[in-house]
Amino acid sequence: MAAKQAKKNVAAETGEAAAAPSEAKPRTPARLRERYVAEVVPRLREKFNYRNRLQTPRITKVVLNMGLGEAIQNDKVVDLAAEQLSMIAGQRAVVTRARRSVANFKLREGVKIGAMVTLRGNRMYEFLDRLVNLSLPRLKDFKGVSPKGFDGRGNYTLGLKEQIIFPEIDYDKIDRIRGLNCTIVTTARTDDEARALLAEFGMPFRRPVPARAAGE
Repeated sequence: MAAKQAKKNVAAETGEAAAAPSEAKPRTPARLRERYVAEVVPRLREKFNYRNRLQTPRITKVVLNMGLGEAIQNDKVVDLAAEQLSMIAGQRAVVTRARRSVANFKLREGVKIGAMVTLRGNRMYEFLDRLVNLSLPRLKDFKGVSPKGFDGRGNYTLGLKEQIIFPEIDYDKIDRIRGLNCTIVTTARTDDEARALLAEFGMPFRRPVPARAAGE
């Protein structure tokens, strides 16, 4: 009974419903979800003077997206990209199609143009854990992610130039290097609150270069 109640408390704090018994378990425990309740919420409440725990911002979903301009000439690359994105996310990706025709780009409505996947709950936290602790450190000469990727409404988009930074991708089996966008959607009211939330989860934001004094 105590274990069941603990799971309900975690779900309530993160705003997620308890997982159904038939739901496939993620590859690693969602330790970031537990960390949010135990550490992140108290720290953010102290920093921003939230009156109650429900005011504390949380991450609601992570959207991974691959846009493929080359698919106009060869739609088979979309299937390959969707397969790779599924491996990265640990969840089946869906193919995206053009909503309207654009003559200048020889694009017809309904043509395959990319792939995307939306992660929530444990899979979302598990992906963020791998992104921060395994994938980003594999970038060559990595000095942190840009702090300018916020949209003014508390959401953050990170552009990744190479899918091979994810250990799930076998370099010898890919047809070419492709990039993807990772959008982290939060309930934060401001970018400062969202930045603090992601920083608590270990997102390695690049430190701004200090301004030089006149005459230097």
